[in-house]
Amino acid sequence: MPNYTNPAETTPAETTEEQLRKQVEDLKRQLKEQKRTDAADAALPSNRWRPSRLTIAAIFLAAAVLMVIAFLAGYIPLQKREALVQAETAEQDEALPRVEVIQVGRVPGQNQLELPGSIQAVTEAPILARADGYLSKRLVDIGDRVRTGQPLAEIDAPELDQQLLQAKAALQQAQASLEQALANHEQGQANLQLARVTAQRWKQLAAAGVVSQQDNDQYQAQLTAQTANVQALEKAIAAQRSNVAAAEANIARLNDVLSYRVVKAPFDGVITVRNVDTGALVVSGTTLIYRIAQTGMLRTYVNVPQANAGAVHTGQAASLSVSTFPGRRFPGKVARTASALDASTRTMLVEVEVPNAGGSLLPGMYAQVDLNSTTANAPLVIPAEALIFRAEGTRVAMVRPDHTIHLQTVVIGRDYGDKLEITQGLRSGDTIVANPGDATREGVKVEPVAQENKAE
Repeated sequence: MPNYTNPAETTPAETTEEQLRKQVEDLKRQLKEQKRTDAADAALPSNRWRPSRLTIAAIFLAAAVLMVIAFLAGYIPLQKREALVQAETAEQDEALPRVEVIQVGRVPGQNQLELPGSIQAVTEAPILARADGYLSKRLVDIGDRVRTGQPLAEIDAPELDQQLLQAKAALQQAQASLEQALANHEQGQANLQLARVTAQRWKQLAAAGVVSQQDNDQYQAQLTAQTANVQALEKAIAAQRSNVAAAEANIARLNDVLSYRVVKAPFDGVITVRNVDTGALVVSGTTLIYRIAQTGMLRTYVNVPQANAGAVHTGQAASLSVSTFPGRRFPGKVARTASALDASTRTMLVEVEVPNAGGSLLPGMYAQVDLNSTTANAPLVIPAEALIFRAEGTRVAMVRPDHTIHLQTVVIGRDYGDKLEITQGLRSGDTIVANPGDATREGVKVEPVAQENKAE
């Protein structure tokens, strides 16, 4: 077969004329070979029909023309497409990347400050056993609401009963001793009076010389002894009276302790803990029987940052929310503040009271406390998606006046959910990229486009 040149193998650098010239030269070479072949065939005897040289040349020429037409039909559109792609690529290389930008602004009006806290009862107390013994009755249980003075439990204290009997016997003994001391005192008073009269008589007789002075001195000494005896008896009476008073006080103490056998509620509230069962041994001042809380008014403590401490004051309105009641807020107020910052945390302790007449809130719940405070300078706020988190720190993509990117380091303040407060690194009016990607680089020139929903 003749060796035709495939048009698909030609290089784009060759022109159409050169390809035609090659095709003509190949055709001429092939015609020469065909002539030699025809001469050789003519020498052989044959009776079949053979095409003429002119016919063969026409066939080859037509084939060559068809090949040229097919080549041109494929090559020219290919060249056009390549040129179009190159033009589009060059246009894209020259175009700047478009980015949505926003302007940093301040939030006017109230400054919403939301802080976590734990709900506590305003009044809460453990109910401990005040008497040693065994729990004989349990009158209330967990969740029961009680009133002031209501009996909660009863304690059986047999040892206290025995101590009370002993104290009463000791009182009777002390009273008997006191009566004996009083009788002795009366006898002493009589003896003293007799000694005084006798001594006076012997003194007069001694002065008249009827009796000796020695006898007179003896009766004077007896008077002195009786006087001292009466004084001693008076002191004995005082001691016995003290013993009686001590015995009576002991009996009163035991009666008070025995009154603690009935455990009573110290205030209105709800039983939150029940720690013992009937028959359990209880020890005075040690065993926890119940825990009671007053839930009509609840409180929670929050730590206010230094930047907002000056704007929080007593009586300020506040609200409280818990996850148990989505969308519901419980109004309250600031009851008191520490009026000083904790040196370790730079925060101020604030107590917020919340009425709980309906009993919806429970002590121990985790809550979010909202404090509405007005500040002189409203905070700078940006969308949360405008931040870039990298090893160098938290940054934003700031757009300079020459439309180049600058990765600015910022300091975050409060978290408002989809927005964040910026305390350092930005100024009001700065332009930043609304949602920068991870590939954002320093110094890249961009085409800023204002975002439809601008951040406040």
